[in-house]
Amino acid sequence: MTIRVAGAPVSWGIYEFAEIAQKYTPEQVLDEIAATGYSGVELGPYGFLPTDPSMLRDALAARGLKLLSAYVPVRFADADNLAQAEAAALTVGRLLASQDAVAIVLADDAGTVPDLIRQAGKRAGQSILSEAEWDRYAAGVSRVACTLHDETGLMCVFHHHCAGYVETAEEVRALFSRVDDDLLGLCLDSGHWHFAGGDAVGAIREYGSRVRYLHFKDCHPERRAEALKRDLDYFQATGLGVFSELGTGSVDFPAIVREMDALGYDGWAVVEQDVLVSDLDAPRRSSAANRAYLRSIGL
Repeated sequence: MTIRVAGAPVSWGIYEFAEIAQKYTPEQVLDEIAATGYSGVELGPYGFLPTDPSMLRDALAARGLKLLSAYVPVRFADADNLAQAEAAALTVGRLLASQDAVAIVLADDAGTVPDLIRQAGKRAGQSILSEAEWDRYAAGVSRVACTLHDETGLMCVFHHHCAGYVETAEEVRALFSRVDDDLLGLCLDSGHWHFAGGDAVGAIREYGSRVRYLHFKDCHPERRAEALKRDLDYFQATGLGVFSELGTGSVDFPAIVREMDALGYDGWAVVEQDVLVSDLDAPRRSSAANRAYLRSIGL
């Protein structure tokens, strides 16, 4: 088994949300990802890194980084938006394919529906959509994944995400029971799984080899409990630091590694520490601490 370790712009607070200001240049983010010991990187929001294939290739090669994937949020619950979203996802997929990336990470357009933002982390055991709505949602996911796979050859995985329609373990099951195994794998985000009330090791045992891509994120249990007690929404909980540095929360990363080893996983783990901080050097420090922690467990 080989798990290679990558970083991501989101650890520097680079989000898809237009209302969240980006505080770092692409050059600084790439420099700090490379300097803190990572060999791969995700694209971040489309347009943050160069979208010209040759310019992107040069920027990555200068730092010894491989482009792995991109997180692509789609409003799958809005059937009227699907064609436009499919075209946008295909634009990202073609850029990824030009860099020999390994996957495209589809997700719900989380963090855009006020009720779901407010309920994030509080819906364990629940599912928002009806059976008929799940059928339509899953059909949209299948359509976009099929188009991406046929047009780009990329592996398609789906990222469950708090503050979206696919947050809880029940919602993940509802989606994955409706989508072909060969077409769509699971991008397991350990921090989001725990914030939603689950256990990432149990998720691996449930989904097995359908876990085809990893996002390493921790979840601080005391801060999660405080966020729930204070009825904080998703962004407030993120600002509280519910997604803490690796090894400081409830996620059992050594057990995740053992489970993935038993499955023969040969791929990447992308470290993501979702942050909303004012200390501009905090992401670099956390990136270094996270890499040191992973080295301590053999990665």
